Amino acid sequence: MSAGGRIRRRDPVTVAPGHGGQRLHPLIQRLYAARGVDLDVEAELKLSRLHPPQLLGGLDAAVDLLAAAIAGDRHIVVVGDFDCDGATGTAVAVRGLRMLGARRVGYRVPNRVEHGYGLSPALVADLAPMRPDLLLTVDSGIACLPGVQAARDRGWQVVVSDHHLPGPALPAADAIVNPNLDGDAFPSKALAGVGVVFYLLLALRRRLLGERASQVDIPALLDLVAVGTVADLVPLDYNNRVLVAAGLARIRRGDCVPGIRALAEVAGRPLALLGATDIGFGLAPRLNAAGRLEDMAVGIECLLSDEPVQAGALAASLDRINAERRDIQQRMVDEADALVERLAVHADGPAPLVCLYDRSWHPGIVGLVASRMKDRLHRPVLAFAPSEPGSATLRGSARSIPGLHIRDALAAVDARHPGLVERFGGHAMAAGLTLAEDALPALQAALAKHVAEVLDPSLLSREILSDGPLHAHEFTRETAEQLRLAGPWGQGFPEPVFDNDFDLVDWRVVGERHLKLRLGCEGIAEPLSAIQFGWDGVVPPRRLRVAYQLDLDDFRGRRSIQLLVRHIQPA
Repeated sequence: MSAGGRIRRRDPVTVAPGHGGQRLHPLIQRLYAARGVDLDVEAELKLSRLHPPQLLGGLDAAVDLLAAAIAGDRHIVVVGDFDCDGATGTAVAVRGLRMLGARRVGYRVPNRVEHGYGLSPALVADLAPMRPDLLLTVDSGIACLPGVQAARDRGWQVVVSDHHLPGPALPAADAIVNPNLDGDAFPSKALAGVGVVFYLLLALRRRLLGERASQVDIPALLDLVAVGTVADLVPLDYNNRVLVAAGLARIRRGDCVPGIRALAEVAGRPLALLGATDIGFGLAPRLNAAGRLEDMAVGIECLLSDEPVQAGALAASLDRINAERRDIQQRMVDEADALVERLAVHADGPAPLVCLYDRSWHPGIVGLVASRMKDRLHRPVLAFAPSEPGSATLRGSARSIPGLHIRDALAAVDARHPGLVERFGGHAMAAGLTLAEDALPALQAALAKHVAEVLDPSLLSREILSDGPLHAHEFTRETAEQLRLAGPWGQGFPEPVFDNDFDLVDWRVVGERHLKLRLGCEGIAEPLSAIQFGWDGVVPPRRLRVAYQLDLDDFRGRRSIQLLVRHIQPA
């Protein structure tokens, strides 16, 4: 199934000579300028240009509490989350606190089925045997009002570090650090959870060490910050690109924790040219799989290990879990395809918003199903599963498209229909929610009404935004390497997509679902290799326009290039 679509080229941008980014490859200059980068100011990604920590609200109170806990040798327990941002953020918090002198630091991540999301009352009860003095939440907490109160009732201090959008009420924590609180002065609202806790550690280091702050290398944690930031799909504004670029530089030169090296190895991603795409499709899925199917502690232990052999064994375990995840996901996506086909029989194509539910689905995989179906249908999709087998409570994940802020949509429905949704939270493009099974039809109707009011129907037509054609001399390995090392590309700073007209030399299906092509291009003697993953079954025309990404092809040591096909239409 495909959302169809058309290719549209970006408006051409002229790059003036003598600007600050003149050391960049000319193609990279053009791509940066097309994405709104001021080449005189933002072409170079320097850590010295990061927004200063003191702009982040709530930092002083949080630092006071953590500094006192370290000085008093109190037990600090980091409460993470069961996704990649939460896992990397937990590892950053534990490693950073230990670097700053904390001797009693533990961590705990909620189990998706047993505890639900974040710091819940059920998790607080399970934390009691650990006898914590202070809880530090990472990538969660802002929506965990009952859990924070339960912890405070036990006499524990609670510091919330989070980046999710707050609801109408805030938790009764001792301190809250979140750039998305109303009135917060921090210029970037796009920090991931791992970025927030990294900033918190920078401020704590300054408080504890003053002018000697550089003696503790908190920036050594940027490899973890890069992985979590890319994986969480937060917008890569300048501040986030600085963080990710610095982390990628550490990884590429091998200056990373053994767990990242081991994950790259099992994913078949060489460190020297590792890019954001490798994180998103290689490392992050293996970490996320643990939180989806088993226990995210496996992933966190991999990131905390300083022993390469142990990290390798844990990474191999994550790889096996990820293989199981892929099998479950494929079954669920196939079933989702069938559901959409049945829903569309009685209408002119899928509705502007699609809700999918099957009693047999796994609650840890519904986010991946929603994401995959959103990409195929190019419209907001919500996917639901029972919170546990046989339960009448559903857990859902929502994925949206530009033009519909899905977390705000849920908030609008909650305001109109109080109690319909038990809890929800998230971002513009992704959200999670919990509700009773019998409330699903009402939720679907309420969301459909809201979407009809706020979403421009033209945004439901898929458009592939292209950076224009590559010239014949640019189809080289050097160009592909320049593209991979530039960026970093990601959400809000999209990886370059080009389009050219080609002659189809031949094609075949590989791996049952993928289309392998050889394409003739004017000015190039040998046909270009191309592949379209998840082929929709449409036979390509003899003369075709292809939107593609230029990528490296190192399979079996061939050191060549290939085109990753994003869209095909007749030329």
